[in-house]
Amino acid sequence: MEQTADLKELLEEFREETEEIVEAILEDGSNPDAVYMIEHHLSCTDFDTLEKAAVACFKKGYEVTDPEELELEDDSIILSFDVVVEMNLDEEAIMEDVEKLLSLAQSFAIDYDGWGTYPEE
Repeated sequence: MEQTADLKELLEEFREETEEIVEAILEDGSNPDAVYMIEHHLSCTDFDTLEKAAVACFKKGYEVTDPEELELEDDSIILSFDVVVEMNLDEEAIMEDVEKLLSLAQSFAIDYDGWGTYPEE
């Protein structure tokens, strides 16, 4: 029951963040009708777990990037990969992927670190 409350709270945070990202990109003059490369970020410290999560994403039809090793500000190392989706800046469609990927990340006990994209003319 608590996990469901946590999931709802996380989804609400990601919904607010999604609205802010889309608004900022469009305010900066990016094309509202363009197709964007949306990169969802997933990470953890265990390579085997990360690899299993990446395979699960691939089996669900997502494009996944090769795992990378990243050094954090505190000098610790995490491993990460991105799920890449090409789509319009449709908040509801983005949130559908956020919800699916957040649930998948939780099922593997890895982190879903949000999403990002680049401006399009």
